[in-house]
Amino acid sequence: MRVDILLLDIVVVLALARLLGMGAKLIGQPPVIGEILAGILLGPTLLGDAIGKDLFPADLRPVLKGLADVGLVLFMFVVGMELDQKLVRGKGRIAASVSVSSTLLPFGLGCLIALWLAEDHDQGKTLAFVLFFGAAMSATAFPVLARILTDREMHRTRLGGLALACAAVIDVLAWTVLAVVVAIAGSGGSDQWHVALAVPFAVLMFLVVRPLLRRLVPSYERSGRLTPNLLALVLIGLFASAWATEWMHVHFIFGAFLFGAVMPREGAERLNHEILERLEQLAVLLLLPMFFVVAGMSVDLTTLDLGSLGVLAVILVAAVFGKIAGAYGAARLLRVPTRQAAALAALINTRGLTEIVILSVGLQKGVLDTELYSLMVVMALVTTAMTGPLLSWVYPARQVARDLAEAQRAALGPHVDHRVLVVVEDPGDTAGLAELAREQAAGSDAAEVMLVHLQPYPHERLEVGLGLSAELADMAGTMGGLEALAAAIRTDDLPVRVVSRFSADVAAELPALVAGAEPDVIVITPTAPGQDAVRRAAGRRVALVDPSERRVAPTAGKET
Repeated sequence: MRVDILLLDIVVVLALARLLGMGAKLIGQPPVIGEILAGILLGPTLLGDAIGKDLFPADLRPVLKGLADVGLVLFMFVVGMELDQKLVRGKGRIAASVSVSSTLLPFGLGCLIALWLAEDHDQGKTLAFVLFFGAAMSATAFPVLARILTDREMHRTRLGGLALACAAVIDVLAWTVLAVVVAIAGSGGSDQWHVALAVPFAVLMFLVVRPLLRRLVPSYERSGRLTPNLLALVLIGLFASAWATEWMHVHFIFGAFLFGAVMPREGAERLNHEILERLEQLAVLLLLPMFFVVAGMSVDLTTLDLGSLGVLAVILVAAVFGKIAGAYGAARLLRVPTRQAAALAALINTRGLTEIVILSVGLQKGVLDTELYSLMVVMALVTTAMTGPLLSWVYPARQVARDLAEAQRAALGPHVDHRVLVVVEDPGDTAGLAELAREQAAGSDAAEVMLVHLQPYPHERLEVGLGLSAELADMAGTMGGLEALAAAIRTDDLPVRVVSRFSADVAAELPALVAGAEPDVIVITPTAPGQDAVRRAAGRRVALVDPSERRVAPTAGKET
């Protein structure tokens, strides 16, 4: 093995993946589009056999595949870790109906297409081929969908929450079906009894390993950071779980996904964020690009003829129609408004990296041949690339802005006779605010205290996972302080409402939020961002109270 060629390969792969990823982002596409395209360009489609064999010689390919598999383990761990049952809470009926419908219709269409193609492509595994093709057609890329929502701020809307819930359910369905298909595809041989251990293993992970992993949270809190020993424990457990499912002939990606799914959630937001920070440096920058290259080496579009293009057209129509019709039809039956149902269907049609992972498993297990694999990769790219433009058409930015405004009005609640609004600048320092809020609410039979806190967005979102881990970690700490303050104020006769969210510009958004709440008293410090605009906007009937001096402060140019 030539080490100089290996190092050169790493340079080429990293440079092209980052370059095309940034290029995709510049034109409004998910970076994963450019990264997958980089893998295809480094394969036989562009380089051909002559250059490809020199740049990626046969003796180096197992090394590259090993790096790619490690990256895949880390990616599937992140996917499992960010699937949270709280995503589905309160949306169960709609999410379940839309998820099942948008999975079954493309699955059924995929099985029909597979039966049509089986004579030329089933490689002697007809049942596995048909089921696998159906599963591959029904996938939705949960991480890519979540990225699209967060980039457009739609994750704060009802539609965004519903889309995340549906994608989470579809992800679980897809990986479950794929695990069964892989087990069927690998059946045969004296050691196939290992497959029977898959279900007991999953039960063991949830009933035994999950409680053990919860002990990581107190250890993390005592140390105040993710220590090397804690991270080592997580990685040892992750790769042990991946090894176990590979030994069971199910595939290592399911063990990685399962270990992520049993990671602690409650109170573990900062721990999980730090884990993702560490993995980003390794998985996103180095190992996942290797996976794209290994996947791209099996894509050869130069061999496709007119017949192949006809098959591609059928696959694309079935994939897009199955997802969109299944999601839209179920949403409309449950009385989701037309525009929201169309946007939900457009989002669920994205396939992204999840589809490439599924297709790679099919190729490794001998269920897919190279030609069909290449066609399905093209389908994954097209359906992912069309999501953004289609979403912008059916659900433009002005509609998102209206949804955000509606969400804010819902958070503020109905009008009350006497509302005391407390602007909490630092949830970690609330000394004296409880007493002051109760004083300002005294004397009214229908008073309410509202605690308002706008949190600046973290400087950068992680490129691994949903990109929300920093926000979740920050919000967890913030809500702890706000809920403690609310508990100190709340009585049987005095309700307390907490309004806390992230803001791109606290000084600009705070005055509008305060005005929308229609308070009678505003408790705000002179150092709060936007306090000058709040004072200018306050009407004569509004009293502004400076908590640092516990007195009523004059509004700008108006009597109080």
